[in-house]
Amino acid sequence: MAKWLKWTINIVMLSALIVACGVIYKQSATSRTIMLSCSSELFDRHSSANPSISASSDNKFYLLVDVLIAADKAQINYRYFNFDGTSAGHISMRGKVDSIEANSMTYRVAVETKTESEMEKQKNWPEHMKYLSNISSLPFRDSGVNNFSIEVLDMDDTKDYAVVLFQPSNTICGCRIVNSRI
Repeated sequence: MAKWLKWTINIVMLSALIVACGVIYKQSATSRTIMLSCSSELFDRHSSANPSISASSDNKFYLLVDVLIAADKAQINYRYFNFDGTSAGHISMRGKVDSIEANSMTYRVAVETKTESEMEKQKNWPEHMKYLSNISSLPFRDSGVNNFSIEVLDMDDTKDYAVVLFQPSNTICGCRIVNSRI
């Protein structure tokens, strides 16, 4: 085989390898991924304000919120637990990221699907879960899409924590940053 043909094949293969590495780097550098594991302690403020209702552990719950945002997809899982650790219900939502406001670290999410715990147990749900279920169902009835926002109020990558505001559930949670490439 001619020497010039070998050099031509080598140059073409090297060029293809360089282009492939560039494409892979560009995709990995521009993809925005954030994974948060958030928690909050809930209590029913209406029952604690009323002295005729005891402020027992029946009115207190734990909330765990898992957030995964990868490229333009988002998943938010609200999980509720009684103080004894038993499940009190869950609401899971999936959708797409409409916009990211970098200066305020706010993610606007258009939720397209929602699943929640069985409806017959709704009377035993925490008040926050009832509120979130109700408020998140309204836009689904009208347009089929529900808009949520996730705003990072404070964040420290070195300590792997963030304080996050979830809307419209009106919840502020302390979060552990599991993964962040933003």
